Amino acid sequence: MHNMRRSDRAIEKEEALQILQNGEFGVLSTVGSDNQPYGFPVNFCVIGENIYFHCAFEGHKIDNFTFNPKVSFCVIGNTCVLPSKFSTEYESTIVFGLLSEVFDSEKQDALEGLVRKYSSEHLTDGLKYIDKQKGNTKVFRIAIETITGKARKRAR
Repeated sequence: MHNMRRSDRAIEKEEALQILQNGEFGVLSTVGSDNQPYGFPVNFCVIGENIYFHCAFEGHKIDNFTFNPKVSFCVIGNTCVLPSKFSTEYESTIVFGLLSEVFDSEKQDALEGLVRKYSSEHLTDGLKYIDKQKGNTKVFRIAIETITGKARKRAR
């Protein structure tokens, strides 16, 4: 589907999934009805082989999701600039998938997953916050269709 130019830097699916799960944030890319690409950062969690995030009820993102549910999602893991080598150590994962809104128990599970990931030390308060605020947010799932990863690691 998508060819990787530096296939020597390709990593296994399991490692790509690990980078995805460990990512602090990701960049979600969509396309609108004007064929203009639009990428934006999101907090997210991974449950199974699905990515979940939340957002407001309306806006540019929602318009794009409605127009075309095909998305790309990128996470960059650990990086380290190597000035003397004119390069950078890095690890990254790119996902292609289909986006859909989720409801009911799946929405609850996703919101709890976000609280566990970003506020695990405040879980009780986070669960109360979800109960108060879940009506004020939409939650979306990216069903992973393909995942690829790349890394440039320091020679040992």
